[in-house]
This record gives sequence, C-alpha cells and structure tokens, in this order.
Amino acid sequence: MRAVGVPRFDEGVYRTLLGYRDATPAELGRDLGFPTDRVDRALTRLRHQGLVSRLSGRRRRYTAIEPDAAVETLVRHRTTQLEAVRTTAMELSSLFHSVQRGDGRGGAVELLEGPQSLGRWFVRLQHQVQVEMLVLDRPPYALAQSNPIEPASLAGGVRWRGIYTPEALEVPGALEEIERLAALGEESRVLPDLPMKLAIADRQVALLPLSLDLGTSRALLVRESTLLDALIDLFECYWERALPLMHGGQPTAGGPHPAGGPDPAGPDPDGPDEADRALVALLASGMTDAAIARRLGLSTRTMRRRTRRLFDQLSASNRFQAGIQAARRGWL
Repeated sequence: MRAVGVPRFDEGVYRTLLGYRDATPAELGRDLGFPTDRVDRALTRLRHQGLVSRLSGRRRRYTAIEPDAAVETLVRHRTTQLEAVRTTAMELSSLFHSVQRGDGRGGAVELLEGPQSLGRWFVRLQHQVQVEMLVLDRPPYALAQSNPIEPASLAGGVRWRGIYTPEALEVPGALEEIERLAALGEESRVLPDLPMKLAIADRQVALLPLSLDLGTSRALLVRESTLLDALIDLFECYWERALPLMHGGQPTAGGPHPAGGPDPAGPDPDGPDEADRALVALLASGMTDAAIARRLGLSTRTMRRRTRRLFDQLSASNRFQAGIQAARRGWL
C-alpha cells in the first residue's frame, strides 16, 4: 500500500486490526511485538487517511474501515501503480469480510443493526461519494466530530451541504470544526428542531438512522427508489427553511438565501458591522445566550443588550424572525 502513501509499518498495523472488530493500541502492540506508543502513532496516521475510526469512550479503541471503500479514496489521489493498489484493496477486503459480519447488498432498503455497522456505512458513503453529499447533523455522536474524510472530498470537488441543529453547534469544538470545513468549501446551514440524522451520497444511496439511542442503533440503507427520492426532497425542504451559518463575519458558501432570497434592492447600506453580523447569525442558529456570549467573548449582559438593539433594527420579536429579516436584507 506504499503506492497510496501508507508506510509498511502502518500497513502491518492495519492488517492486524482487520483481525479484530475493535482493538486498543496496546492489544495490537502485543500482537505485533512493538511498543504501544509506536502503534498508537500509526493508528493516528491511518485515521487521518480514512482507514480506521476511533470509537467513542475514554479508552482509545479503534476499528478498521472496510478496505475496498477506504482504499478507493486514496487511489483517487495516487494514479501511479493503480492496478497494484486495487489488487491490494481486494486482498484486504477479503480478509475484512472473513472476520467482520458481512453487510450484504439487499434490495432498495436494507436494515443495519448496531452502532458499529451504522458507523462503517457512514464512513463508506463518504469514501464513495463523487459529486454531492447531503447531511442532516445533530447529536448524539458515537465518534469524535472531527471528520478526516470530508476535507479530502471537498478538495476533490465534491459539493457538501450540511444542515445542523443548534445543539450540534454547542458541542465543544464543533463550531470551530464547522468553520474549518466551511473555509474548505462546505455549505453550512442551521435549523432548529431537526428531528433526525441523514446522509445521502450522490443522490444514489442514503443512510437513515431509525433511533438516536447510541446503544441500540438501527438504520436503513436506502438505495435508488421512491423512498430515496422522498428523502432527497425532505432534505431540500429543510435546506430552504434553514438559515446560512456565518463564521467570524464571513458567510459560508451556499445556494440562495431562505425565505425568498435577499432583497432585490441589494444589501442594506445601513446594515450592521461585522461583529453584529456574527451575532445575528449565531442568534438565528438557536444557540443559547450563554454559548453565544462565550463564542463572541462578551458578557451575557452585553450580548443581550446588543441583541435587543438588533431586534429593534430588524423589526423582529424573536431570533428566527431576526434571521429571516437579516437574510432578506443581505446581511447574512
């Protein structure tokens, strides 16, 4: 696998992990006869390359990503020795399926059981997407929120649209991660009371969790069908209702503004300064006053005083109205 940037030692760690459903660095180190810290560094590199995932919990445990999906993403960025790399991927996939429970490929709808199966399929969809990824994002999360696969997809020209709940933005480090992804090209919006999670790759296959309980996760894998068409339409409806996220005074890349788009007259010349633009976007996101104040480095009292002034300026009586009015005036 050196042709796709995986060193020999890291490949050995990956092959060993394929023999487990999940394992710690110490367990893999005992099998390989190498120090735990060296194996741990290799797992970190493999995670950044999208070959392994770290499971949630205080103890560091890792699980392998299905090879024929994970390696394909690396192949896109390494055209040399392409056939040799694909042969290696097939070999690793055969080993993977000899240990892991096979997901199989069913009909239009397939039931997935358990959080690990759901997590593997979500990673697989991200590896396979070539044109567009649509995501509804809300807590709780089984894995760390940092996503090493999405930046590579964005760099490869994939259009990535994400709709977040306000609760997702209040997870420590989440807003900074969304800002980083937005700078790379993700189109981000926020919608209060988002009831579900959803991921749709290339409008061809969708992953729909049936429960938000991480302990008893079940999900539907939906392939091309009228149900998939309905899920795509549902995402587009949510997208039209959601408000653009703005980070540090800069709007994310995105399509038309909700609620009819900006005022045809153009941006309001008497609009807010950059600090107020950031405030109105965070208000529209649904974050709590305390969270917004921390984000902007203000006291809660100062933040609320500025909020009242913005409401007066926008003729709004609540946050959502303020967001709609700000979008119409071209402030977002």
